[in-house]
Amino acid sequence: MKKQYVNEIGAGDFIQDIFVLDEKTLARKKDGSSYLNVTLADRSGSIKGVMWDNVDQVTGAGLASGDFVLIKGSVGEYRGNLQLVVKQMSACAPDSVDPADFLPRTRRNIDSMFARLTELSASMEAEHFKTLFTRFWADETFVKKFKTAPAAKNMHHAYLGGLLEHTLSMALLVEKIGEHYGGIDMDLLLSGVILHDIGKIEEFEYDRRIDYSDQGRLLSHIVIGLQMVEDKIRAIENFPEQPALLLKHLIVSHHGSREFGSPELPKTVEAFLLNYIDEIDSKVNGIRDYISSEDPNESWTSYHRVFGRHFYTGKTRKDDVS
Repeated sequence: MKKQYVNEIGAGDFIQDIFVLDEKTLARKKDGSSYLNVTLADRSGSIKGVMWDNVDQVTGAGLASGDFVLIKGSVGEYRGNLQLVVKQMSACAPDSVDPADFLPRTRRNIDSMFARLTELSASMEAEHFKTLFTRFWADETFVKKFKTAPAAKNMHHAYLGGLLEHTLSMALLVEKIGEHYGGIDMDLLLSGVILHDIGKIEEFEYDRRIDYSDQGRLLSHIVIGLQMVEDKIRAIENFPEQPALLLKHLIVSHHGSREFGSPELPKTVEAFLLNYIDEIDSKVNGIRDYISSEDPNESWTSYHRVFGRHFYTGKTRKDDVS
């Protein structure tokens, strides 16, 4: 049974506990001997580590990224960050650990979120889109993965159920933002919002840790999701060509630019709205998670490298972060 989580670890601690071996890199000392750089994780976060000695025992045992490992070592600081100096590392059988100790999950109710999302899809006026979602929701394998998958590895909604939480949040924003403007195809926009990230159910592996699958690295969730939508549309008799084309455009353009992975730029108003709704929800979630992970006694967070700034926490922490 796991006793100590990453977010409880401090400098000077002695560690003897189970973690997921998130990353493992073999390196060389100046004398030519080997050492290991590792990242160890559980549901509360991750910590960098180094193993200077007995490396051959680890490599010879066949330990690989994604394995459960029993770690013995001590915690110090290196360049201002905690670092675990690993003395021993050995394999743990998967059936001897509780996976819930290692994978973070949404605090919201999965079934309630899914029910709300299906209500929104059923409220559409366009019969072809309603039929499309009837097919998706009837696919038990898809639904099981859709309810479980994370929305990202690190940046936002990076926990089990995160994809569903992110999708529902965006769908609710459609009602608030889309209706503000005239001439918006609300059924198309809502369909694009619900389906834009479905490829992430295969892009990630999330049984022991959240990481990219081979399929995810080779294809990306945009390509995977497009294939999934095309397969469902192909099975629907007389699905109209133009709505199908516009829906697929929303999927391939939702990252907003080729620089960020979209094969095409947004070229409809609905595609622009999808991109910005996605940006709003993902960034707000990422910022709030970052703030909640920082020292509650400080008015400012540490420097956020991706956003390139510190965040003020004084009022936000008290009133907005739950």
